[in-house]
Amino acid sequence: MKAYLEDVFKTSGIPTYTFVKPAEYNSILVSLRTKGRCLVVEGPSGIGKTTCVIKVIEELGLNANITSLTARKKDDLEFIRILPEFDNLGTVIIDDFHLLELDLKSAIADYMKVLADEERTDDKLILIGINKAGDSLVQIAGDLNNRIDTIKFEQNPENKISELISLGEKVLNINFNTKEEIINLAKGSFHIAQLLSKETCTQAHVLETVSDKTKIDQSIEVIKEKVLSDFERIFYPKARKFAVGNRLRREGRAPYLHLLYWLSLSEEWSIQIDDIYLKYPDNKLSVSQVVDKGFLEGIIRDNEELKDVIHYDPNSRVLAVEDPKFMFYLRNILWSKFSKKVGYISLSFSNKYDYALSFAGENRDLASKINDLLLEREVSVFYDKNEQARILAENVEDYLAPIYKSEAFYVIVLMSKDYPKKIWTKFESDNFKERFGTNSIIPIWYVDNYPGYFDDTHKLGGLSFDQTKDLNNQAEEIVEVLTKKLFETRTEQKQ
Repeated sequence: MKAYLEDVFKTSGIPTYTFVKPAEYNSILVSLRTKGRCLVVEGPSGIGKTTCVIKVIEELGLNANITSLTARKKDDLEFIRILPEFDNLGTVIIDDFHLLELDLKSAIADYMKVLADEERTDDKLILIGINKAGDSLVQIAGDLNNRIDTIKFEQNPENKISELISLGEKVLNINFNTKEEIINLAKGSFHIAQLLSKETCTQAHVLETVSDKTKIDQSIEVIKEKVLSDFERIFYPKARKFAVGNRLRREGRAPYLHLLYWLSLSEEWSIQIDDIYLKYPDNKLSVSQVVDKGFLEGIIRDNEELKDVIHYDPNSRVLAVEDPKFMFYLRNILWSKFSKKVGYISLSFSNKYDYALSFAGENRDLASKINDLLLEREVSVFYDKNEQARILAENVEDYLAPIYKSEAFYVIVLMSKDYPKKIWTKFESDNFKERFGTNSIIPIWYVDNYPGYFDDTHKLGGLSFDQTKDLNNQAEEIVEVLTKKLFETRTEQKQ
C-alpha cells in the first residue's frame, strides 16, 4: 500500500506507521488500569510522553470517556479551573501541566488527593509535563507523593530510535545510508528522529512509497546544516532574546547566555539552578543575581516568543527546554560564534572575580552601592556580604588571601581616613601590595584623604568620592567608569 512521506515520518500528531513503544509504556498501562490513582508523566519535550499516553488509552479502550486539555489554551484553562467542581469526569488529560499558575497547580493537587482518598474508580487525572513536574506538585502538597504515580520518561535508547526509523524504511521501501548518524543526532528524541528522516527523504526526492527497493544516499552533514539553517530563522531571535536578558551587557559575565549554554549540554533538556551552583561555582554570583531577584522568571513570563521554547519553575528552580527543535538548535550551534554574534566579548573568563572590594567598615555604604550596581551590570564582584555563607566556618585568612592576591582581576580600594586603621584592610592590602605595577589596583580616594607622596596609590590613576555629596549619583558615575574599563580590558584580551 502506498504511503506519503508526511504520514510516515510525522513531525506533528500521533505517528501512523512509526509509533514505537517507549520503555515506560507498560508502566503507564498498569497505572491507568489502577483504580483511584492519578498519574503524572514527566520528561523532556519531544520524547513521546503524550503519544504514549494516547496509545495506552487506545489499547485499554478508554477513548470514549477521555477529555484532553492543555495548559496552552485559554478555553482549556477555564475548564481546568472548575474541574474539582465536577463528579464522574472520567479520565482527564492535562498536557503541559507545568505551565499552570501556582494557584491552579495547588487546586489540582488538592483535587488529586480527594480522588485518591475517596478511591473513585471512574475518575482519573493524567498530568503531562516536563522534567520535575511531579516534584513541583509534591512541593505544593507534600502528602500527595504516596497518592499518585509519577512516571519519568528518560531519553529514548538508541534501539528505540532505530526501531522507529526501520518502521519508516519498511513502509517507504527504502534504506538509509545515514541511519546511525540520525540516531546519534536525535539524542533520544522521537520527534527529532522523525524530522531528520523526513528531511533526508525530501532531499532524496522520496516523497511516497517507492516500487523498487531504494537506498537513500545522502550526506548527514548536509541534512543537519539544512535543518539548522531552517531553524536559525526561527530560533536565533529567541535564543538571542534570552541570552541578553533585559539588556546586553557586553562587559558582563553573561549569566543568561551561560544558562542557555548549560541547557544545551543537558541530557535531560533541563537544569536545576542549585545543581548548577555546585557544578559551576565561579558563575554562582552572576547567575544568582538574575535568579534570586526574579529576573529569570520575569524575562520568560513577559516575552511570548520565549514561552514556547523555554520554561522556568521558580518552585523547583528548574529551567527546561520546551521545544525539541529548539534543543536540537542549541546542541548543534557553534557557541563561540553564537556568543560573538549576540554581542558578548567572551564566553570564558580568566579570573574568578572581575573586581574585589577592599574597604573599612565605616565606608560600607559606598562599597555596598558599588557592589549592587556592578552586579546589575552582570559583573562578578567579591564583596564580603555576597559570600557570608561560603566563608562561614572557613579560615577567613586562607579564604580571602587568594582573592586579593590573584583571583580578582582588579582590586578596588576605598581610600578613606579609616582605611589604614583597620586590621582587615591591613591584611587585604598585604595580599594585594605585590600587584602594584600590574595595572590591577584601582584606588577611590575620599576627598578628605588624598594620598601623600609616600602612599603607593598616588602613582595610580584613580577616582574620587566626596562624602558630602550625593552617594547614589557618585556611585553611578564610579561604576560607569569601572565597567567601561572592564569592557576595554576584555576587548584587548580578545585581540
